[in-house]
Amino acid sequence: MTECLHKTRPCLRLEKDGLPAARLYVSPLPDSRMVSETEGSDPLVMNSILAGAPYQILNGGQRFRLSEAVSIPVSTADQAETDRLWSALIADGGEESRCGWLKDRWGLSWQLVPRRLGELLSHPDRAGAARAQDAMLQMNKIDIAALERAFEGA
Repeated sequence: MTECLHKTRPCLRLEKDGLPAARLYVSPLPDSRMVSETEGSDPLVMNSILAGAPYQILNGGQRFRLSEAVSIPVSTADQAETDRLWSALIADGGEESRCGWLKDRWGLSWQLVPRRLGELLSHPDRAGAARAQDAMLQMNKIDIAALERAFEGA
C-alpha cells in the first residue's frame, strides 16, 4: 500500500528539529521511510511512512506541546525488538515511564507492547493473567521472561 492511498495521516507538531525526529522514527521500524524532505536544515513539514502508516511532522514552534494524550503504540515481536526500539527511542534525552511507556527526546510518547504480553493478559488462566498484569504494572520496559515467570507463579 502506498502513501497515496491514505486519505488521512496524523500530524505530530514539534517545536523544532522535526527532520532529525522523522529520521529517528523511520530508522528502527521495518516498512518505514521518509517520503519527502523539503530543502533546508529543518523544513516546515516532513512526510514519512511509519511501519506502513503515513504520518507527518510539522515544525510548529512553541505554541503547542506534545503530551501523553497522544502516543504511538508499537507491537513488538520479541524481547530483542522491544530492547532495540526502547534503546533507540530513549537515546539522547528520552525518558522511561511505566508499563512499556516512554517519551523520546522531543516529548512524543510511545508504548512498546510485546505481543506476548497480550497473549498472557488474555489467557484463559485468569489467575496467571492477573499475576502477569501485576508484574507488568511494576515494570518500565516490558520484560517478557519476567512476565512469563509471574504468569507461572514463579
